[in-house]
Amino acid sequence: MRQSSTPLPLSGVKVVELGQLIAGPFAAKMLAEFGAEVIKVEPPGEGDPLRKWRKLYQGTSVWWQVQSRNKQSITLDLRHPEGQEVAGRLIREADVVIENFRPGTLEAWGLGWEQLSAVNPGLVMLRLSGYGQTGPYRDRPGFGVIGEAMGGLRYITGEPGRPPVRVGVSLGDSLAALHGVIGVLLALYHRKVNGGKGQVIDVALYEAVFNVMESLLPEYDAFGIVRERTGSALPGIAPTNAYPCQDGEYVLVAGNGDSIFKRLMETVGRADLATDPELLHNDGRVRRVEEIDAAIAAWTASRGIDEILETMTQAKVPAGRIYSAKDIAEDPHYAARGMIEQILTRDGLTLNVPAVVPKLSETPGSIRSAAPRLGEDTEAVLRRLGYSAEQIAALRAAKVI
Repeated sequence: MRQSSTPLPLSGVKVVELGQLIAGPFAAKMLAEFGAEVIKVEPPGEGDPLRKWRKLYQGTSVWWQVQSRNKQSITLDLRHPEGQEVAGRLIREADVVIENFRPGTLEAWGLGWEQLSAVNPGLVMLRLSGYGQTGPYRDRPGFGVIGEAMGGLRYITGEPGRPPVRVGVSLGDSLAALHGVIGVLLALYHRKVNGGKGQVIDVALYEAVFNVMESLLPEYDAFGIVRERTGSALPGIAPTNAYPCQDGEYVLVAGNGDSIFKRLMETVGRADLATDPELLHNDGRVRRVEEIDAAIAAWTASRGIDEILETMTQAKVPAGRIYSAKDIAEDPHYAARGMIEQILTRDGLTLNVPAVVPKLSETPGSIRSAAPRLGEDTEAVLRRLGYSAEQIAALRAAKVI
């Protein structure tokens, strides 16, 4: 864990995280990794449900150890008027508040934008939800998978003629979180450089997914084309696909650049295709993609993946294996780039976790503290807000904290 006297880029930025599970906490995690002080507000008792998601060690999810690193945890019942008062006092001194409740929830608790910005005009509020803060669907509950479906990703993912499949992670939530982080940084920059006020960043999960869907909509508008599921191929870009290997694995090969395609065809023994004038450019290759894929597959099927990768590297053709968690853990490039970091959790578990990205040359982000136990910072934070020992004891007795 990092020990350095160099200030991190977000040092001094105070963030209050009111969200749960993935989208809001992921955004707060990234801000914390680059120096922001993040106070995570959790409901008393069980805390953030993510603490119990997927695989647990001594009752706590190992996912939690990644999602909540560098954060402080306080418990607070936001449904209780006294809990709302504590949250209001906490947010009054914050730069950023992050929430991913259903729209209208914070307003019902007296913690909406109008109330908070009135007492903290410089506040930046990141609001993440399934469908956004406005529109006819705003009140619908929405998780990442729903955003992936509405944003267009789910429809095109899977094999032709088969039901659409989901991505194996909560990609919609993470994409929304990344858009939220960009929004927070833009708003903080505007506030500092342009003397602007605080503002709301409204991120809908489906819109974050839709934003990365490339030419999906303009192709429909211009040509009436509805993009369909195509398995491991990428329609309209050729060749790029997963090809069978002799050892039962699949190798990804992307030969879709004009000069790369020539080198690829020469490498697989098809100089005739490398010099075919109809295949000089992508549009011609798309028309004959089945022929090209068959030529590549015939070559890969008689070789092991290690030989294929070495040959493609020598030919300067992009190619790669499909990594499992085991592959990642054992890969020398991951290790050389410092992309796997070892931490010690609060429960005494030594755990390998993903390191911080992006990589900054002068002020890189870092893991400075392990994910907190539920409410371990409650008393310290309340004392900092001016609460006495007696007041804290009364809040605890009332189960507000």
